[in-house]
Amino acid sequence: MRILKLYFILFCSLFILPYSTAMAYEEANYEVVSKNEIYEIRKYSDRLAVETMTSGIDNNFRKLFNYISGRNETQEKIKMTTPVTQVEKNGNMSMQFYLPSKFNLENAPNPSREDVKIINIAGGYFAVLRYSGRASDGNFIKYKEILEKELQKNNITIISPPIRATYDSPFTLPMNRRNEAMFKVEIN
Repeated sequence: MRILKLYFILFCSLFILPYSTAMAYEEANYEVVSKNEIYEIRKYSDRLAVETMTSGIDNNFRKLFNYISGRNETQEKIKMTTPVTQVEKNGNMSMQFYLPSKFNLENAPNPSREDVKIINIAGGYFAVLRYSGRASDGNFIKYKEILEKELQKNNITIISPPIRATYDSPFTLPMNRRNEAMFKVEIN
């Protein structure tokens, strides 16, 4: 029995633990301007992202991952950043990867696919509710509804559709994952 415990501990330390913590990716910069027990209000600057829109989320991720893996006009490999965001636009689900801060509209490699675009995401104030667990539709809907109700209760005007932000790889244990429900808001 003791040897089985030893094997289990060895297995966990070699195969599970390395994938259960967040990778050290560049994250979009923000300033927390207020915070309560449910959510925080962040101020973001404009951010450059690569975006695609289709009906299939897995297909969206693959297109964006291919772009940062060098399937762009200059064949440049680009480091992954966080978060990966998803938001509904004109009835379609869009997905964005933020580009590292060294890029701007002039030096970002052009996508080689027509359905992948470089966009500027306007900065502003965003209300954010952070949660762990799976990045499932059900979890996102649960937390975005909690955030929406709290913002309405606090008379904060929502000016965007809900935004889903994920920070970790699928190999990260659910209890260690960082997910966020966000809304762009108007601050007086």
